[in-house]
Amino acid sequence: MSALSLAVRDSSTMLRRNLLHARRYPSLTLNLLLTPIMLLLLFVYIFGDTMSAGISGGAPDRSAYIAYLVPGLLLMTVGSTVIGTAVSVSNDMNEGIIARFRTMAIHRPSVLVGHVVGSLLQSVMSVVLVGAVGVAIGFRSTDANALEWLAALGLLVLFTLALTWIAVGMGLSSPNAEAASNNATPLILLPLLSSAFTPVDSMPGWFQPIAEYQPFTPAIETLRGLLLGTEIGHNGWLAVVWCLGLTALGYRWSTAKFNRDPK
Repeated sequence: MSALSLAVRDSSTMLRRNLLHARRYPSLTLNLLLTPIMLLLLFVYIFGDTMSAGISGGAPDRSAYIAYLVPGLLLMTVGSTVIGTAVSVSNDMNEGIIARFRTMAIHRPSVLVGHVVGSLLQSVMSVVLVGAVGVAIGFRSTDANALEWLAALGLLVLFTLALTWIAVGMGLSSPNAEAASNNATPLILLPLLSSAFTPVDSMPGWFQPIAEYQPFTPAIETLRGLLLGTEIGHNGWLAVVWCLGLTALGYRWSTAKFNRDPK
């Protein structure tokens, strides 16, 4: 077999292994998935009227706030889901299975590829589920054409890939699963500090740079523009640059940590 065939075969094997683990132990994924769903329901049904009135400056319009909220919650779902990847990678590193893989005649990067692709598939399914909840409570995207839907899907996949590689690096750098979960917490906190729930220009002046100069805000504004027809401006290329930069950083970090021989 050629080197490429071996790499594909071993990566497929590792992907099946990670999907089996996710199926046998679904509690972690479900717990992380509940966070964006609960926030969606909380902000729509408890704070929806107040938030919509504050954003529009007029009468409360909960349906308008649902439209504003869902794109941000979709990206927050990605951040929540990939925390499970950091925990899974840390478990592999500390339970001895990686040491066993190092002694086997397999394509070495396939271990990480299996985690990344498995996490990508789980994140996409989680986004679909949260999106379905959003549609069930009133979210509609009537202005988006087929090309804009395709671009939105591409952005979600690219953003997921970027955060997944960062999560893999966090898992490889953590001494145990608990530390991996704690280290990956910013992937849930950053959406709370972005434009997911309220516009950046409505925040205090000293806080606006924190919300603006981070990966979630341009990605949220781009996704919002694609799905709702709002202005994207410079956020589109900023979101792509953030995704590509984080992917490259996470890949280099992860492979460097994984290829380092254990002491």
